[in-house]
Formats: sequence, C-alpha cells, structure tokens
Amino acid sequence: MREENELKLAVLIDADNIPYSNIKGMLDEIAKFGTPTIKRIYGDWTKPTVSGWKPALLKHAITPIQQYSYTTGKNATDSAMIIDAMDILHNEKVDGFCLVSSDSDFTRLAIRLREASMVVIGIGEKKTPQPFIAACNKFIYIEIIGALEIPKETPKTTTPSSVRKAEIDTINNQFIQLLRTTIDDLADDDGWAFLAAVGALINKKKPDFDPRNYGFTKLTPLIKSLSKHFTVDAREVENKSHIKHIYVKNIRKKTTRKR
Repeated sequence: MREENELKLAVLIDADNIPYSNIKGMLDEIAKFGTPTIKRIYGDWTKPTVSGWKPALLKHAITPIQQYSYTTGKNATDSAMIIDAMDILHNEKVDGFCLVSSDSDFTRLAIRLREASMVVIGIGEKKTPQPFIAACNKFIYIEIIGALEIPKETPKTTTPSSVRKAEIDTINNQFIQLLRTTIDDLADDDGWAFLAAVGALINKKKPDFDPRNYGFTKLTPLIKSLSKHFTVDAREVENKSHIKHIYVKNIRKKTTRKR
C-alpha cells in the first residue's frame, strides 16, 4: 500500500463555485496528501465572473477546460468534471482525487470514486452541503487554509486568542463527546490512547474535522486547552529521547455515593 504522501492525485476545480483568492494555499494543502499529477479547472472562460482565475492558471500549471453555459442558471461545469473524473478513474493513472467545489452535485461522484478504492479529498467553503462532505475521505474548508498565522513569539501552548483566525467553530458538548468516545474506542486497559490514532479515527468519523476549525494549528494544543476533560502525557520513544509520543486520557467525573 502506498504511503499517503506518495499518492498521485487528480485535482479537479469547479471555477464557478470556488473563489480564486487562495489558489496557492489550496495547492499547498493538497501537497500534504500527495502529488497532483493532473490539475484541471472547469468553467466558461468567456464569462467575466471567472476572469480572476486566469493569472493563476499559468503560474500554477493548471489546465483550463472550457465548458459553455448552455442553460441560464445551471452550473455547466458539473457534467464536464464528472465525465473527466470517470475517464481518469478508468485510465488508472492516479491513486486519488481532490474535488475542489462547494456544490452538492458532486456527492455521487465522490461516493463512486471511493467505491473504486480511490482516496477522495474535498475542498470547499463552509456553505458546502453535508452530504458532499460526508462522501469524502477528508474535507477541508477554504476559510481555514492559510487563515492561522502564528507569530514567532507564540508559546507552545497555542490558543485561539494568539492566532489570526477566520471563522472559528465553537467547541460544544457534542464535539467533546466525539473526542471522549473516540479516546474510549482506542484506549488501553489504563484508559490511555495514542493521540495520532485518535486524530485519524476522528477524521474517519467526521471528514471535515480539522483543529484549525477551532483556532488551533494541531490536535495536541486543542486537546491541552480542554484540560477539564482530558489529560495528556508526552512519552519519550525508547533510544530516541528527542522524539515524544503524545497520549491522551479522559478525565472521569468522580461520583459521590449517597448515604
């Protein structure tokens, strides 16, 4: 099985539904998951509404695909993206797809690609409908890409107040419960769970999970900020004192017995 960062990815961008302002940030984000061997963007390039994309196409070697709008009010790029995705799938040239759109019309495409054992990464705005998000292995909101900028003097225990942020989600009881149940799913007999495994399982349960949604760059500082609910232990790796593995444990409320 290929390592995640060795994946060959087809990046298909819906120009009608995605802002062009952070194309570099999006491509940098995609590079974390693999190598984009195919980069295509779909739109009606005769329209002024997509003209902002044009300077970025040459700079980032993205191939524009012309799709005329035959009907007013209908996104004409959908069918072109879907047809190309299926052609690429059957040519067996990639290991996964990155679908950049906020349109729920790509939900069935994402499901079909995953049925074919493809990794599917979605990138879109926070207005993206939940069915499309759930159909992806991983979904990343454009609003958080490059939104967190940590100052040089920022301490290790980074908190939301010490970063520049876009729209931060509230850490509510439902999210706390998701963390608790996931830790329980992976915990050993003493209640400790390897934090990296916890993060991986949360991503499977909730494809759009990302610490940056809550104002944190990593999962560790997010967990540390919830010290009322969780305790963290950094353990040195044997013969590698400079490397530490992070473990997390639920803090249980003490129950008082009635007399």
